[in-house]
Amino acid sequence: MRPWEVALAAGARLGEGPTWDASARRLIWVDILASRVHTFDPATGRRTVLATEQHVGAAKPRAGGGLVVNLRDGVACYDADGALSWLHREVVPGRRGNDAGVAPDGSLWAGTMRYDEAPGGGTLIRVAPDGRATPQLTGVTVSNGIGWSPDGGRMYYIDSPTRRVDVFDVGPDGEVAGRRPFVTVEEGAGFPDGLTVDAAGCVWVALWDGAALRRYAPDGRLDRVVDLPVRRPTACAFGGRGLTDLYVTSASEGVAPGGAAGALLVLPAAGEGLPQPAFAG
Repeated sequence: MRPWEVALAAGARLGEGPTWDASARRLIWVDILASRVHTFDPATGRRTVLATEQHVGAAKPRAGGGLVVNLRDGVACYDADGALSWLHREVVPGRRGNDAGVAPDGSLWAGTMRYDEAPGGGTLIRVAPDGRATPQLTGVTVSNGIGWSPDGGRMYYIDSPTRRVDVFDVGPDGEVAGRRPFVTVEEGAGFPDGLTVDAAGCVWVALWDGAALRRYAPDGRLDRVVDLPVRRPTACAFGGRGLTDLYVTSASEGVAPGGAAGALLVLPAAGEGLPQPAFAG
């Protein structure tokens, strides 16, 4: 019996960044190249779509309602009524926002990449709730998956062309240090893209061009491989009642027409996820 189901036959060009919004009991995800933020309530089937004025790499819930979004030209907030305001605007021609994550302290860690994927053209910044932005990494190429261990003491991070998931130590102030490889994905298995960390501290990684998810134990041991019906899965997140269902976004861009490419998939009862903090700004 296959472990996955098609939750939505969305046909997304570049579906990305699923996040469970616990307060609204819905999944938030984006279609980057279509400039759309989607929400999906699996209990009722209700869906919403928000058109953004720029390509949107990630969207996360805010503690006070609304969304924080990683756009082409920086990080902005949507209020509950749809009004947009910029938190951190940094216009760099040829560059856009990509994946992002909310740290346990409520700050947003937002990555960028060049459209042409030029080596070293991307960054990772930390945006505090008051909008103060501090660079964390420069010289990255495709800033992608980011997540924290259950105790908050580790941060996992992917710069996709390196084929690595790296790990950092997190200090009491939320700053990171001690970057080192956690796992390396071998040639031919695809590129690591988005990730999520489960309640057992295991790291789930979506493999772009690898048609699979991998689950790595906290010591880096490969624990599980799940084959998927899409060549380009992009990211994953636990959601639903009890945070036991694993949702997976995917891309149809660059894939032959037909099949499930671009769908939102779900792996029911795949494990137990961690509650994701909302952006505190």
